[in-house]
Amino acid sequence: MSLKSILAKSFAKYIYYKVQKWSNNPIDTQDKVFKNLINEAAQTKFGKDHDFASINNHNDFVKRVPIRDYEALKPYVERVVAGEKDILWKGKPLYFAKTSGTTSGAKYIPITAESMPNHVNAARNAILLYIHETGNSKFVDGKMIFLQGSPVLKEQNGVQLGRLSGIVAHYVPKYLQKNRLPSWETNCIEDWETKVDAVVEETLPENMTIISGIPSWVQMYFEKLQKKTGQKVGDIFKNFNLFIFGGVNYEPYRAKFENLIGRKVDSIELYPASEGFFAFQDKQNEKGMLLQLNSGMFYEFVLAEEFFNENPKRITIKDVELNKNYVIIISTNAGLWAYNVGDTVMFTSIKPYRVIVSGRIKHFISAFGEHVIGKEVEHALKEATKGTLVSINEFTVAPQINPESGLPYHEWFIEFENKPENLQDLAIKIDNALQQQNSYYLDLIVGKVLQPLKISVIQKNGFQNYMKSIGKLGGQNKIPRLSNDRKIADALNTEIIFK
Repeated sequence: MSLKSILAKSFAKYIYYKVQKWSNNPIDTQDKVFKNLINEAAQTKFGKDHDFASINNHNDFVKRVPIRDYEALKPYVERVVAGEKDILWKGKPLYFAKTSGTTSGAKYIPITAESMPNHVNAARNAILLYIHETGNSKFVDGKMIFLQGSPVLKEQNGVQLGRLSGIVAHYVPKYLQKNRLPSWETNCIEDWETKVDAVVEETLPENMTIISGIPSWVQMYFEKLQKKTGQKVGDIFKNFNLFIFGGVNYEPYRAKFENLIGRKVDSIELYPASEGFFAFQDKQNEKGMLLQLNSGMFYEFVLAEEFFNENPKRITIKDVELNKNYVIIISTNAGLWAYNVGDTVMFTSIKPYRVIVSGRIKHFISAFGEHVIGKEVEHALKEATKGTLVSINEFTVAPQINPESGLPYHEWFIEFENKPENLQDLAIKIDNALQQQNSYYLDLIVGKVLQPLKISVIQKNGFQNYMKSIGKLGGQNKIPRLSNDRKIADALNTEIIFK
């Protein structure tokens, strides 16, 4: 065992006990975070506008600070972007993480000196807790790749601007820099397909032990490796045993990945966002990710079914319940206040607090009152393909409100790696699995308001073609699982090979 591997185990043990300390005292931890945030921001423009000086508890906060999405917070953000100080948080941010907004155009999410460590340390701690749990630290001697956006930053009024993954690339610890791939030059390539080709060339001769990224884009990398060598990824990289992912649910990709790799590997799920690093998988055999309660973020939750009510009830972690669908609301030391990230989560554990991402509050289908969410369609697909050879590269679902004939239905656009022998049989299984989870959908089917779902088969690389056509190929971009309109569905019509 190398010295680096021995030191990694010691550091992992230290971090484990630090995490245990706050995760075993969640209510007190969040209370301290809340009070610190209010005190630190009391003299900012936002703090004065919302009378932070008189906020003593969560009830006071709810009365003074309404829930906002980016559009509602934008007037304050624009002042920060213009170079003003002490607007949302004291001073000026270190960075703006630029993201693609669906309704607001480009979003500029501030990252401050206080919030930056959260993005870096959470990812580090996820790996260290894995080492502590499994005892596996050999991979620290190999090469690690993190498929991410370009680290090239631009300056805007004294603040650096770039993609979150590119910003984080500047904070790779020195002890990992020799192990990290791709090279800086390759990482700076903007065109995603060109970049992945370069990554293939750089990594082929290396001892790759960790591979990380959004599954859909890692899949492209794996397929290019396999095409070039004719070998399984696990044979090319014999010591590759840890896959780290985030951004989407891994389950729809698992069968495909195990086929590409040729064997099973351990995995760690992360829940990062430009607004904060919210959670990571802390146990290999426990469902859900550990919510980061000691990272400068105060959490509130609103039941998803009540979110669009006039005054939805906002609760803190002490009042959440298992297996309920909540919209996650955050206030952070980057200056986001009662901010709607747009995600929905479910708690799988409250001792400690672990969550799964169940979908997006704007990514649902309720064209007929069915309230179908991302978690439900992913689970239905998993159940329908269990024990079969069917494997799926990508999929999305949209309502078909005005079919040429018959009742309306949900249209599933699926790109198969291995197609089913009977497409109609698969559609029936998916539909039945969805009915079992969602009583509203069941009632609509039984009541003859909807007919069972239909599958449209997308050609190989069809989803990649679509993402390329809208300028969102690669990086942190991903296909929504659900849409309540036909925008994506209509764009995919040219990629359909069979209905």
